[in-house]
Amino acid sequence: MIKIQRAIKAVLAVMLLILIGSCDEDGSLGESQLNTETPDLSELDKYIRSNYVDTYNIDVLYQWNENVVDYNRFLFPPTEEQVQPVLEVVKKIWLDSYTEIGGEDFVKLVAPRQLLLVGGRNFNRSGTILLGIAEGGKRITLFETDLVDVKDRGNITRFISTIQHEYTHILNQTKPFDEQGFGRITPTEYTAQWFNTSIADARELGFVTDYARNDVVEDFAEMVNIMLVNSNEEYNAIVDAIANPQARVDIRAKEAMVVEYFDTQWGIDFYELQAVTARNTQEVIN
Repeated sequence: MIKIQRAIKAVLAVMLLILIGSCDEDGSLGESQLNTETPDLSELDKYIRSNYVDTYNIDVLYQWNENVVDYNRFLFPPTEEQVQPVLEVVKKIWLDSYTEIGGEDFVKLVAPRQLLLVGGRNFNRSGTILLGIAEGGKRITLFETDLVDVKDRGNITRFISTIQHEYTHILNQTKPFDEQGFGRITPTEYTAQWFNTSIADARELGFVTDYARNDVVEDFAEMVNIMLVNSNEEYNAIVDAIANPQARVDIRAKEAMVVEYFDTQWGIDFYELQAVTARNTQEVIN
């Protein structure tokens, strides 16, 4: 039995040597079948690499990839001609503003690693529209890319509010805010049916938007959002227009906690950030 096993091993060894020899003769052994050539970059790709990847360590996904979108929704990629103008707006208003106040490495160290751009709207079953998603701090998805008008203030505000809101979630995931303390300001007015409340009515309850009523985390992000998509004067006008005095007090209390969070956790003067963001927004529109 042992002799038979040895004979089989000897035959297999000879066959292996013959196989290796034949591979050597046709030169196929060791050749990679992978395409290792550097792909040609379009002008848009070069812009993304220079202004996002190299500068902020953020990649931009604009070509269709069914693995990173919800294929149960009617979604489509952005029109390619629309991508760079939108990215220029995002860079000027969001990235440049945080960099000016927070320092050159602020966004590079605390940022999503990817921005995913989707062309059209993303409708929820409730009839509301999903403007953006922050996925575990690694990716921000921005919808409605094809609908951005870089010269329309209201349009720009709507689009940028998405990234201001979602980026706040990433900041909070990195350094949490005082959720319990924040939640005690308007503890009884949060509701999953927030979309049944108008923005005007929500403000009379102590919330800057209707969506802020969803929960404490969204409330905090909406406070940051509304303060950054408006100048200080515009924001104060919104609060001062609220008829309910207690609602004004509550929103000011939330504002104070936002300002304290950015100061103690990030070393950022939030009112300076607000001023720079307002200036950059105006420069984009002009």
